[in-house]
Amino acid sequence: MLLEEFNSRTRDAAIGIAKPALDISRWYDALVDGRPYASVEALTAAAMTVAAPLTEEELDAALAHHPRIGERAQGDSAEAAHARSEQAGVDASAAEALAEGNRAYEEKFDRVFLVRAAGRSAEDILALLRQRLAHTPAQELVVIDQQLREIAALRLAGAIETEGARA
Repeated sequence: MLLEEFNSRTRDAAIGIAKPALDISRWYDALVDGRPYASVEALTAAAMTVAAPLTEEELDAALAHHPRIGERAQGDSAEAAHARSEQAGVDASAAEALAEGNRAYEEKFDRVFLVRAAGRSAEDILALLRQRLAHTPAQELVVIDQQLREIAALRLAGAIETEGARA
C-alpha cells in the first residue's frame, strides 16, 4: 500500500493497518489521527513519539502479542507473522542460550524479554539480554517502550510502500 492510500483511508481502515504494528489503542489512535503524513519517514517518526510514554499496563498488553525471543510465534495473526519474520535467523544453539536468558529475565521482571530482533544477530540479542538483566524494573520499562516503538516503526515501514517500490 502506498502512503497516500494510508493517508486517505477511513479512520477504521487506517487503524486496521496500524494496529498489527502495535496493538495499543492510545498509540494507533494518535498515529491515525496524525494523518496525513508527508513521507514514510514522517510516519515512522510519529510511531516513535505518539502516546509517549506508554503505561506499564499498555506495555504488558502489547507484550502479550510477542513470543519469547527465539521461540516461533504461533497462530495466523498479523502480529505472529511479523514475529516469525523478525526472528527467522535464530539457530538451535542460540535458541537454547536465549531460552536460558529468557527464563532469567522473566524471573526478574515477570514479563517476556522484548527486543527489536530485525537487523540484529543472535549474539547481539544475547548481549542485550545480559545487559538488560542488570536494569532496575523502572529502567527496563523505558527500554521496553523504546523497543516496542522500534518494532512498530519497522512494521509500519514494511506495510507502507514508497511510490518507487511499487513501480
